[in-house]
Amino acid sequence: MSTDILRIAVAQLKPTLGDIAGNLAKARAARANARDQGADLVLFTELFLSGYLPEDLVLKPAYQDACRAALEDFARDTADGGPAALIGLPWREKDKLHNAVALVDKGVIAAVRFKNDLPNYGVFDEKRVFQPGPLPGPIAFRGVRLGVPICEDIWGHDVVECLAETGAEILLVPNGSPYHRDKSDIRLNVAVARVAESGLPLLYANEVGGQDEVIFDGASFALNADHRLAVQLPAFREAVVTTTWRRGAQGWTCEPGTVEPVEEGEQADYQACVLGLRDYVDKNGFPGVVLGLSGGVDSALVAAMAVDALGPERVHCVMLPYRFTSKESLKDAFECATALGVRYDVVPIEAPVNGLESVLEPLFKGQPRGIAEENMQSRTRGTILMSISNKFGAMVVTTGNKSEMSVGYCTLYGDMNGGFNPIKDLYKTEVYRLCELRNRWKPVDAKGPAGVVIPQNILTKAPSAELRENQKDQDSLPPYDVLDDILRCLVESEMRVAEIVARGHDEETVRKVERLLYLAEYKRRQAAPGVKVTEKNFGRDRRYPITNRFRDGNKPAFVPDAALYRVSSTASADAVDF
Repeated sequence: MSTDILRIAVAQLKPTLGDIAGNLAKARAARANARDQGADLVLFTELFLSGYLPEDLVLKPAYQDACRAALEDFARDTADGGPAALIGLPWREKDKLHNAVALVDKGVIAAVRFKNDLPNYGVFDEKRVFQPGPLPGPIAFRGVRLGVPICEDIWGHDVVECLAETGAEILLVPNGSPYHRDKSDIRLNVAVARVAESGLPLLYANEVGGQDEVIFDGASFALNADHRLAVQLPAFREAVVTTTWRRGAQGWTCEPGTVEPVEEGEQADYQACVLGLRDYVDKNGFPGVVLGLSGGVDSALVAAMAVDALGPERVHCVMLPYRFTSKESLKDAFECATALGVRYDVVPIEAPVNGLESVLEPLFKGQPRGIAEENMQSRTRGTILMSISNKFGAMVVTTGNKSEMSVGYCTLYGDMNGGFNPIKDLYKTEVYRLCELRNRWKPVDAKGPAGVVIPQNILTKAPSAELRENQKDQDSLPPYDVLDDILRCLVESEMRVAEIVARGHDEETVRKVERLLYLAEYKRRQAAPGVKVTEKNFGRDRRYPITNRFRDGNKPAFVPDAALYRVSSTASADAVDF
């Protein structure tokens, strides 16, 4: 029996990896919500029951069994005559493990489809844990043939082409598509391309929430066959929204529905950092966070993000002054804490630092003061913050930015101490811009106060670690606008030194930054996880060896000497004569 009207609810929700019972409860609540909205079918996101990205956890048979048991429970629920559901989970078929989506309806598991195109780049390692399924055919549902490509399946041509050729009428796409800057535009362009090629309308359901370093931004949408946007769900927030589809002479059309604004650029980056911190703290069961508030721009931004994520009552800021801490920094930290409404304590570190120096004096005798003594200050602060965390349970939040993490201007077991870093993937210049943004704009779901929360003096004074008298960051680093551009070239773009110099940068400066970038790899391996906002973060995206003697020789781009090659690189394997 066919139908001419189909109501499909998009469940843009926040599953928790490994909390299979909790994810099932969320699915049940969303289905009840969708039933109240009159939905016939609920579309959940990729691997919803298990959580995403599962990494090697998905290889545990007990984990797979728990997901399958939850699916069977959910299937039984649908015997109540309410809406059916398409929901993602890992699925073992004989000796193969698949990234799957199952249709549950009328009390049974009515259909299962497997992901064909497994991504293995950036944050993804799906070929490590899953096997690809065959090219899928459509699922018959109440007289409608539904094509269900899973996430990466629409980033190429083959899966959607196969679905269109085998009679699919609507594309329903469950996704676990992570956020990075400008990703929503890229995603929409990919969807439009598949709609244009297939002539089929598309409903795109994306997960929302933080999973360690990765942020899922939601922003689900519906496109009609004429490429027009019919429905747009909000970014960075949960929602269950029912879309209405009608069959006409030209096929299925989604009726115009809610079109929410989607944050872009710096607003999206800020939202991602807040969401990532909130979910890391809440999903791991911390009562709140504690951080060192130095009077500098990085800790001020992290404090603002923490308050927006958790509320001021769950944020504890501690000023840890030493003899080099300026009165200006003391004043700025106090004003920032007051504006944010957080608990604020001052814990001087003179006595413990002097104690360390006294203990080490016999070993250091005759040596000039230097970095070792400076780092004692940072490590003392780290120890105090970790002690507060151990005593009261709040997680220490670290405050180093991507510029510092790139060149190693951070101290192991000192300012790097902590469980999570929301600004780890933001360069210093971006930190300043997000501070200015937050002073004039407050996100919709932020729990902090509106208005200026970061004192202007923090944004205008010269940045300094204040580890020695009159120290400034620019004493040993190029200006941050120069440094950050060089780092983007080296990290995000993998550019040659010659190419960076051609942009107008001094060659000696570029070489120094490249050297520092490589040398700091061992520190980054020991750094806390942090929110990914760029296309290439330190961690899942950029994996470099610690032991590494390569340095760019700044020669022109290599051109192979054709006279030395006996065969073309495109020759088949059996044609090569070694």
